[in-house]
Amino acid sequence: MNGPQIIARTISKPSVKATDGSLWQYHSRSDQHSKVACWAVVFDVLQRSEWLRTRVAAGKVAFGINHEMTDFAQNRKKDLDLVLCAPSSNSALTGLTLGTLAERYGLELDAGEQSTLAALPQLRLAPVGAVFVALESKACMTAHVKALPRLYDELNSSQQTIRGNTESAVAVGLALVNAATEFASPTNGGKVAKHRQPQDTERTLSKISELRRRAKVADDGFDAIGAIVLDCRNDGSPVSVVTAAPAPQPTDAFHYDQMVNRIVSVMESRFLGT
Repeated sequence: MNGPQIIARTISKPSVKATDGSLWQYHSRSDQHSKVACWAVVFDVLQRSEWLRTRVAAGKVAFGINHEMTDFAQNRKKDLDLVLCAPSSNSALTGLTLGTLAERYGLELDAGEQSTLAALPQLRLAPVGAVFVALESKACMTAHVKALPRLYDELNSSQQTIRGNTESAVAVGLALVNAATEFASPTNGGKVAKHRQPQDTERTLSKISELRRRAKVADDGFDAIGAIVLDCRNDGSPVSVVTAAPAPQPTDAFHYDQMVNRIVSVMESRFLGT
């Protein structure tokens, strides 16, 4: 699948501007990494789902960005990074497509990925009607142990809000975890933080594994969860995808490929007649 390499390749280019004008590959006060990650997931899902391609071509499925969902039971609101949805009945599809979004986000696609994107039906932005899939992406790039409670809470509250809003929507969580031994912090004047690896990565992945998952609609939890392990020093050097342990292995439930396959399987089984 293309997603992890697209994410690493795109983040490798410093493009996130700090308040002092400096450019960084990653900045905790920017959601650029989440946008890139969610785009990559949709790109892979669209390639693998004939159900989705057919409905996108017919204008029956669109996407929404930073869509506010409300948990009806708890009256809790949360903006989800990206949703696949039916366009609301009183509005038309917009001119913004997955392709133009790639340009806006500065995605670094190779020739093969560009060709694949051009051949896919044009998924368009639209005001959100019924939600089919809701994605939330979070990153843990430094100060891993300190960041774990917030990482867990933000992902957990996302699945609770998705289910509380639209029980049938496929709830997806994706975590980007940094396995680099050093990290230049843009919020601390570029000071280099030292990481205890692989312990920091192992502990972060272990915390992610505590997130609830559901096997049927009535259950509590995510329908699909994935973790991508990156080596990102945030010093301008290339970002790479880590595939060796402790990164999830191909048969692990949190492996990126398993996550995408599960999104497709659950989405098509729930909405086959839609």
